[in-house]
This record gives sequence, structure tokens and C-alpha cells, in this order.
Amino acid sequence: MDTLSFEAFWTWLQGHVNCVLRVGTQDAVLLDDDDLHWYVGSLDGTDVVQVIRGKRLMGEIVIDPERVTYVQAMGAERKGEYLFEAISESETDRLAAYSFVLVHDLDSEAEPRHGRGVQ
Repeated sequence: MDTLSFEAFWTWLQGHVNCVLRVGTQDAVLLDDDDLHWYVGSLDGTDVVQVIRGKRLMGEIVIDPERVTYVQAMGAERKGEYLFEAISESETDRLAAYSFVLVHDLDSEAEPRHGRGVQ
């Protein structure tokens, strides 16, 4: 399992928005679809992941980088689905605060072949 800082992962993720399949927390999940596109970045100083249809916001997850201790690449969840977990760790607890599933891992620069998530 590879680990990296949230800042390094977030910068990498912003260059791979067309590769995102889903993003989630313990309470919500945003899913990719043919007529949706993703926004991964900062709005007014707040890190967000948004899924958008046309110009209409369909869903948003606000990311709190202060909550993330590190990001770990979990590898292939299923064929063509690579899981990354943003881990929040304390002295007594460890949980995946955010999860990101992409069509490739950190080492691959592959573009999605399914045509989804086009921005």
C-alpha cells in the first residue's frame, strides 16, 4: 500500500478529474455517469468535489484537509477501479474520512476508456 500526503494526492487528483468514478464519505457518495462531469478544486478557499450535469450542481462533498492524516492507495478494488482512502487518525481511532475511486492508480497516466466523466 502506497501512502502520501493529502496535499500531494489532492494536486494529483485535480489533474485526473476525468478518471473519477466515485467519491464518498461515511454519509454520502457521488457517482459518475455519462452525462455528468466532475469538479475537484477549491471554491472560496474550501476544497470540494462536485458532480455537475450541464450547469446544474447535482452533488457536492466538502473536504476538510485538516481532518486527513494521509492518503493510502488501496489498489484495485475491482478490475478498472482503484481505491484511495483519505485516512483520519487519532490516538484512539482510525477511519477513512473520504474515499476516491478512479479508473487507474497513481503510477498510471491512463485516460478513462469508458467515456464517462468528460469535462
